[in-house]
Amino acid sequence: MRKIYWSKDYEDFFKSIDKKVQKKIDYILQVIKTKKVVHSKFVKKLVKTPYYEMRISVCKEYRVILFAADNPDFTKATEVYLLNGFIKKSSKDYKKQIAIADKITENLFNQ
Repeated sequence: MRKIYWSKDYEDFFKSIDKKVQKKIDYILQVIKTKKVVHSKFVKKLVKTPYYEMRISVCKEYRVILFAADNPDFTKATEVYLLNGFIKKSSKDYKKQIAIADKITENLFNQ
């Protein structure tokens, strides 16, 4: 149903994390690919941004992957662009990571 693309930043993040976490991410990506409606425990829209977050909980830590979709209504999206990922330590992390996602998006769509 949906095609998934990823940036170099996301790829580097994915390679740097534990295999157990990679399997969880792969599972969520499979859900995103095949299901029109995705549960909010997997995917949430970030307020006042064009981005969504995918949250992966492992050992009381959250890994967060920021991504963009080709439609503001996620149920109508046909393409997803995985931008960057990080380990969430505080809510302050989002500002920095959103700025990074903005740069990645700018570079991605200006090529």
